[in-house]
Amino acid sequence: MPEQDHALGVGELIARRHREESAPGARTDGHRLALVIEGGSSRGAFSHGMAMAIEELGVLPCFDAVYGASAGALNGAWLLCGRAVHSERAWHPEVINRVISPMRALRGGRVVDTEYLVHTVYERIVPMDFPAILANPVTFHPIATDADTGEAVDLHSGLSDSASVQAALRASTCLPILAGRPVRIGGRRYVDAGLSESVPIRTALAQGATRVLVLRTRREDEIVRPPSTLESRVVSRFLARHAPGTVGPWRTRVQQHHRDEADFATDPAILQIRPPHSAPDIGRVDRDPAVLREALGLGRAVTARTLAAYLTPMLSA
Repeated sequence: MPEQDHALGVGELIARRHREESAPGARTDGHRLALVIEGGSSRGAFSHGMAMAIEELGVLPCFDAVYGASAGALNGAWLLCGRAVHSERAWHPEVINRVISPMRALRGGRVVDTEYLVHTVYERIVPMDFPAILANPVTFHPIATDADTGEAVDLHSGLSDSASVQAALRASTCLPILAGRPVRIGGRRYVDAGLSESVPIRTALAQGATRVLVLRTRREDEIVRPPSTLESRVVSRFLARHAPGTVGPWRTRVQQHHRDEADFATDPAILQIRPPHSAPDIGRVDRDPAVLREALGLGRAVTARTLAAYLTPMLSA
């Protein structure tokens, strides 16, 4: 069993593995390094840009596992199939305006059409290489929320073919009301990961991660507020009918967010990359092309800058 260097930080571990060209399953440092990607629907443009930077820097092989919640699961999948940069097209207006359409609600349709996203966009318009995700030695862990228990569930064990990956992506991104009813996988029903664990650090640590790099879609100074009385009433009623186990987590998710922030803010085993304070506010179903382009660029730049600070000394040594 390799001896673990307890003093090694996240950035230093990435730099060492990058320099040594170590591969999953053949590590000598005794660590399990996880990449965790936050959800946030349209805020996922930030973490998509971050994933693009990781792909461009060539550091994905430094990780042992990728954990993604909601939009973070989508961006993790793009990264694992080697198409994070190419898939920037998925944020173009002709795609995003078809996936997200508030007007559909007036006709009783889904505001966020994840079925179209996963089965049309990801198959034909901006193809995702599902077999490459499964073949990657860096394991994929899309997170969803069990509709009947409210617990965060890692869907990794059920990933066996392209269809199962697509189902997991739909489950992880099944926003209450906006994306319709829960997604059934096997004998269980699932909704969006954000109801139970929008930043799946706890799951990664519980599964043995000793170091975690987190790609955040919220600024450090961003205030997370509880839903309005009307929103709370409408969503709670929907969840009580279609996903009863999630009513409690929905009502307490803001408090859980604050607990997570407090628990992980100063943990030396965790390095968090966030959008800069100058980054724009982005709503869950924001479709403004200029704002989304800005988010992609900001996420890409801050990640490249953060990781380069660790990689450059190693490369010049």
